[in-house]
This record gives sequence, structure tokens and C-alpha cells, in this order.
Amino acid sequence: MSGIWVCIEAGNGELRGVAYEMITAARTLADAAGQQVSALVWGEGAKDNADKLGACGADSVVVIETAGDEAGRPAEVGGAVALLAQEQSPSVVLFADGAFARSVAPALAQKLNAAYVGDVVDVAFDGAPVFTRLPYSGKVIEQVRPASGAATAIATIRPKAFEAAEPQEGRTAGVSTFAATPEAAARVLCDVIRSVSERVDLSEADIVVSGGRGVKGAEGFKVLEELADVLGAAVGASRPAIDEGWIDAQYQVGQTGKTVAPSLYIACGISGSIQHMAGISASKYIVAINKDPEAEIFAQADYGIVADLFEAVPLLTQQLRDMLQA
Repeated sequence: MSGIWVCIEAGNGELRGVAYEMITAARTLADAAGQQVSALVWGEGAKDNADKLGACGADSVVVIETAGDEAGRPAEVGGAVALLAQEQSPSVVLFADGAFARSVAPALAQKLNAAYVGDVVDVAFDGAPVFTRLPYSGKVIEQVRPASGAATAIATIRPKAFEAAEPQEGRTAGVSTFAATPEAAARVLCDVIRSVSERVDLSEADIVVSGGRGVKGAEGFKVLEELADVLGAAVGASRPAIDEGWIDAQYQVGQTGKTVAPSLYIACGISGSIQHMAGISASKYIVAINKDPEAEIFAQADYGIVADLFEAVPLLTQQLRDMLQA
């Protein structure tokens, strides 16, 4: 299943138009490179639409079965795609540009040591994939190709940039299934954790677990403290949590609090205000957990999980504990 992959989300029993537009982009690359197109599809109605993807140009279809609800799906799907990609080594993986792709694609590129390019409007193949972008509000035409050392390129496709692929009579594709697991999402995060040490001062910590308004109260910080204990991390907070009196002011991170520079910063229920981001911009890796897919923090996070923190954090705590003790 190597070749060109198209990652597609189904919703309400249907596929969005951009799914067929991505098939067009994938076929352009595959036909020029002599490769196959594989469609990876998940969500409500994924199985029912598998045959449509084959008719429109996919050579094979993998239905990713998720166990969680919609909020937790990016973590499950991201982990599943990462595992499949490690096994199959696709040359190109395409996502539809948007909140879902921004929460999954950069983390996938990091995991695979792959090239990453966003908001692509055209593709070509000239010995290697060539992606065209229109930065600066379309005032510049930019063509990007992966560095020679990158075996895989991850790209997000701008909706409406390509013509939608049309079904071809008699064309079919083989369909298989792959079960996504919460453990896969935790495994992705485990790769950025190098060591565990005793809890240290916030300003000196190598790992920081912070909470914001989404923690909802002092009791919510106990969930974060359990994760911090597993990682040997310090606990921090954004200003709204401090103002609400949920945690002492000494834990405030941001422009009006402490500036931190850990190897790993895990932001739970934090929206990503300018003031808070100013205090964490020196972090090597930022992981954001927020149930709002449009939260500003996802634009600057290296890893994003769209999920309720009260479900995601205990799961990560247990899975990381098991993996770090293995």
C-alpha cells in the first residue's frame, strides 16, 4: 500500500467535495510517478463510500475504524495513519486543508521525519513531487519539493483548487479495514518524551503540563497533576485559571507570569491567547489538548489532540505510564 495516500473524513454518511478533489491531485502524482493511489477513509459512512472512492480513481481503500467519538477522532486517526505509514512508507500523504489536518498532519510529519507543506493548490512530478502554493494572499507563486533525504511528503490540499474526480464505469478498488486504537495516539506522544525525572520548579522544568479555562476548576488540575507525576513534569496554568482561583498564582505561565522553555509543553484546555503563547514560545515541542478544533493554540502546536481533556488526559496518563515502564 505504498504510493500516494489520500486521507479522507466522512461525515453524515457522505464525503465532502474536497475528497474527490484530492483523488484528482493524487492521480496526477501517481500516474506521472507510476505509483498507486490508496484512500484512507474514516468517520460516519466511511464503509458505505469506499466503492465511490474506487470508482473515482483510488486503487485501494482502507477504512479506519475508530472507537471514540468525533472529538477524539484526530488522535485515533493520526495514530493509525502513523502506524500504517511506518509499515508501508508512502511517498506522499494528502489531507484536506482545515482544522483536522492542522491537528494531525504536522505531528505525522514529525513522527515520520517527513517533509510537510500546507495549503497546496497544484501538484506535479519531476523526479520527485512538486507542490505549488500561493503565499502572501496569492501575490507569490511558490513551488516546493521535498528535500532529498525525505522519503515521504505530507501535504494539505486547498479545497476547490482541483477539479473533482468523476466516477468511471466499471472501475473498482479493493477495500480493507484497520482498527484505530487510543494506544496509537499515546505512542505518538511517547516518542517526544526522552526521560522522566522528579518534579522540578516550573521555570526550570524540562516538561510542563498546563491547564486553562477548560480545566473547569481546582479538581480538574488533579487530573493534570497525575499526568505530570508520570512524566516528572511541573504543573502550570494560564491566566484565566489563576484569575478563577483554581490554582496559585506562582503557577502562571505567560506574558504576565513565568516564561518557560521546556522540551515538552502540554497545554490542556488552553485556548492559545497571544499573552500565553508569549510565555511558551521557546518550548521545543508544544502538545495541545482542546475540544474546540478551532482553538488558536492548534496553529502553533507541534501536536494537537481535539478531545475533551477529561477523557484524553487520563487515557494518556495510563498509556504513557504503561509504555514508560515497559
